Amino acid sequence: MSAGTDTKVKDALDRVRTDTQELFRAISDTVARRGGATKADLETFAEKAKAVTKSVKGSMSAQNEATKKVLTEAVAHLEATQKHVAESLKTSGGAFQTSIKQAIADARASAQKVSEAAAKRSATKNPS
Repeated sequence: MSAGTDTKVKDALDRVRTDTQELFRAISDTVARRGGATKADLETFAEKAKAVTKSVKGSMSAQNEATKKVLTEAVAHLEATQKHVAESLKTSGGAFQTSIKQAIADARASAQKVSEAAAKRSATKNPS
C-alpha cells in the first residue's frame, strides 16, 4: 500500500472514530440535558447511526484483518443502536428509558470498538 493510500485509510478510520464518538455524545448529552429525548432527536439519532454504520462499512475494505474484525463488532453495536432508537420512537415510560439506555450503551461500545480498531491499525503500521 502506498503512503498516500495508507494516509487515506487512516483518515477514513479517524473520521469514523469521530463520527461514532459524536453519535454517542449526542445521544447521551441530549438525554442528560433534557431528561429525555424528543421524537425529532430520536429521528436525528437514527439517521446519524445509519450514516455512521454506512461509513464504517465503507472503510472496512481497506483495513487489515485485525482492524476489520473490530470494525465488524463496531457495526454490530451501531446496528443495535439503530434498533434501540427505533424502539424508543414506538415506546414511552419505562420501555422508552430502557431503549434509550441501551442505545447509549451500544453507541458507546461502537465508539470504543472504532477507537480499538484505530489503535490496532496504528500498532500494525508502527510495530514496537
